[in-house]
Amino acid sequence: MARLTSLSKFIITLLIVGLIGFGFYMLKNSGILPNPNQGDPPIVENGKDGEGGILSKAKDRLKNAGKKDPATNSGSESDDVIKVGVVTWGGYAGGQYFNEGFKANKNSRFYKDYGFEVEFKVLDDFDASRNAFKADDVNLLWCTIDAFPTEVEGLSDYDPQVVFQADWSRGGDAVVVKRGINSVADLKGKKVAVAAMTPSHTFLLWLLEAGDLNTKDIKIVEVPSAIDAADAFKSGTVDAAVVWSPDDADCVDKVPGAKVLQNTKNATHIIADVFLAKKSYVEQNRTKLQQLYEGWMKGAAELNSSDDAKRKAAKILADGLGQPEDFCYDAINNVRLTTHGDNLNFFGLNKDYTGVTGEDLYNKMKKVYHDIGYAPKKVRSWRLVASRDVVPQVNLSGKEHASEVKKTFKPATKADVTKPAISTKRISITFPTGSSTLGDNAKTLIDLQFKDIAKGFANAKIRIEGNTDNTGSKATNIALSKKRAQAVADYLKVAYTMDPNRFVIVGNGPDKPVASNETQEGRAKNRRTDFQLIAD
Repeated sequence: MARLTSLSKFIITLLIVGLIGFGFYMLKNSGILPNPNQGDPPIVENGKDGEGGILSKAKDRLKNAGKKDPATNSGSESDDVIKVGVVTWGGYAGGQYFNEGFKANKNSRFYKDYGFEVEFKVLDDFDASRNAFKADDVNLLWCTIDAFPTEVEGLSDYDPQVVFQADWSRGGDAVVVKRGINSVADLKGKKVAVAAMTPSHTFLLWLLEAGDLNTKDIKIVEVPSAIDAADAFKSGTVDAAVVWSPDDADCVDKVPGAKVLQNTKNATHIIADVFLAKKSYVEQNRTKLQQLYEGWMKGAAELNSSDDAKRKAAKILADGLGQPEDFCYDAINNVRLTTHGDNLNFFGLNKDYTGVTGEDLYNKMKKVYHDIGYAPKKVRSWRLVASRDVVPQVNLSGKEHASEVKKTFKPATKADVTKPAISTKRISITFPTGSSTLGDNAKTLIDLQFKDIAKGFANAKIRIEGNTDNTGSKATNIALSKKRAQAVADYLKVAYTMDPNRFVIVGNGPDKPVASNETQEGRAKNRRTDFQLIAD
């Protein structure tokens, strides 16, 4: 029997030690043994101001959104499955339909056309969804661009990028009210249930602005979600609530005299669902993301043009979300599934587009949320969060991929002149004495105070009422006030390509004062232009 030399023994010992070390390394990376260099995923705790206050939640989102973990902040072309985090919502149907389901599967058109699989993970809990994004449990994550300013700085260590838009809400969000509340003005002093820093909150803020109110004029009742808002309304603890469909119909059915005050069928360009990805993931997976987007847009285009396709998608959503098919079918119909053309508009890539862009919404809402304490003063520029690696690199042609056509309005009727207004915004627009010509200052005032509302509530008619003080003859003032109202409409028509039939022109003259004409201050208040949203 051969004897081992000292050198042989040494070499064998080194091999054994190496194998043991390698074994420990594999166990640590598999998660069986703790890794001292890798902490637990950051946890966002819900803050409490009394009963679960939204201000504490805002602070949590801004300060405790998580720290960068280099071990998880990465992406790789070798990943076989793109994992997409979603919520129970109809706006992601284009991708789920193209994928032939929520689970990664070989029947997916993503797999057949592009060679990779896609998995949709339903993450209705906000904090859980953000932690999943940080830990790379999902590669793409839902958000709405309106609420994104409240969390973007908290996610800054992960370099979040907006890669594409999935939908516009078109009836999915609504404000339900009790009997006796017929306009936004009637909400003054009332209790309104809303989930903070969500699309519901955004919608409420826009509606208040359109009605010349702010959050101090109402009593906000803080709830965790739109579902809880609906429950609060049905229990009678609040006068109004911002809810999601189909809870709006359920509220109206179960609360006598209740109705929908306004929804996103009229407020067409306020709530925009988009998907985020880490910048590192985008950089390492450009081609796959472009292909994911291309397939998703093909799916959306098919759903937009075929009810049979929507019925098929409803079955897919019913299985993936655990909801009835009818619920899912209605959910798909309560959104505008965006096309490639819509995305080009959203990312400001169509120079002829004069509607609402992602940058418009983002910039507006970062100021609005900052002013009420839910976003820091310095929020990173849209240019730094809007990815140019996906949408601009894809070429889809044909009418099915074109952008949405603007609504065509019928000419104003006599009934439109007296129809109750949903909201009224009063602006003191100054004209030269006896003139109906808009000066630059007047145009700037319209741009700052009403243009966004007109574009955001794109499916509502706009009644423009000119008003004067009582100086001079009544007949002259009525004629002049109507000309001035028409001048405002003409400006909006030319500057923002709005349908002239959308406007209802009224000249009140001195007949609707809001202050006394006995004082100079009162007369100044009466010389105003009222912008009213009315149902078409």
